Amino acid sequence: MKGNRHEVELSHKLFGGERGLVLTGIIGFILSAGIALYIYFQGPIKAPEGNLRDAFSFNAAIGMFLLSMAALLPLTRFKAGKRKAVRWSFIIISLYSYTIETVQNYRGINPRFSREGTVVDMAAGMLFGVVSLVLVFLAMVLMLHFFRLNRPYERPLLILGIRYAFLSVLAANFAGIWMILLQDRLTGNGGNVIVLHGFGFHALQTLVLLAWLLEKAKVSDRIKKRLTHSGCIAWMLSILLIGIQTALGRNVFELTPLPILGILSLLVWFGTLIIACVFWIKQRKIPSITANQLPLMKEK
Repeated sequence: MKGNRHEVELSHKLFGGERGLVLTGIIGFILSAGIALYIYFQGPIKAPEGNLRDAFSFNAAIGMFLLSMAALLPLTRFKAGKRKAVRWSFIIISLYSYTIETVQNYRGINPRFSREGTVVDMAAGMLFGVVSLVLVFLAMVLMLHFFRLNRPYERPLLILGIRYAFLSVLAANFAGIWMILLQDRLTGNGGNVIVLHGFGFHALQTLVLLAWLLEKAKVSDRIKKRLTHSGCIAWMLSILLIGIQTALGRNVFELTPLPILGILSLLVWFGTLIIACVFWIKQRKIPSITANQLPLMKEK
């Protein structure tokens, strides 16, 4: 009974019971820091086709993704066995991904779409593609699970932000499959699918953070929901505009109507985040009243 009670206590707490995922995520940041140091002294390019900047950004992105999963997994209500299976799937996939991305780029080989490597390198790249598809599958499982959660569930505002975040992750996964089919990240004259891919996954931080801050705000539930919906919808609109611009084969950073609208949408999201931060800071400044202080207040 004691063990079950402990599991229940952890089930609603961000990061509760997910030390393995947290440590694996930290490995990504350690690798990125080491690569950044190497780039500073030796430069990023490794002939014939390696680029350590890619390894730097990839390892940091995977590390951030794993920390996000460590935060969200306790909210799934998964039974211990299923939660363990998901946890170890993420850990194994990430360790392979760290290794292949770092080692191959250091050797001067493109870890995904090599044109210069040996048969073994190409096989490793194909396995990298399979691993990416497994990651897509796991993200889909979690997305469907969060959308199928029945009320009453704990922390409803946070669940709302998570649902929006996974819709954005769905777009990121489509972008990942797009790159696998292209055997490249570039499309058209200036389109770069990796931008859509990255923005989609970062919703796991940007939208969940927005909901988490508003969850703690001392304002009405109606205002909290409106701000959450507004910020999340604005983010999703920016993802849509980035996707259209990329599909047209054009650079998402050029000053044309679609990117400008995308920037405005991101500003709306950022505005809701600033408001949420203000609410959170005000909440932190409000002095709490303990049970021992109540008699003194009554006497006054």
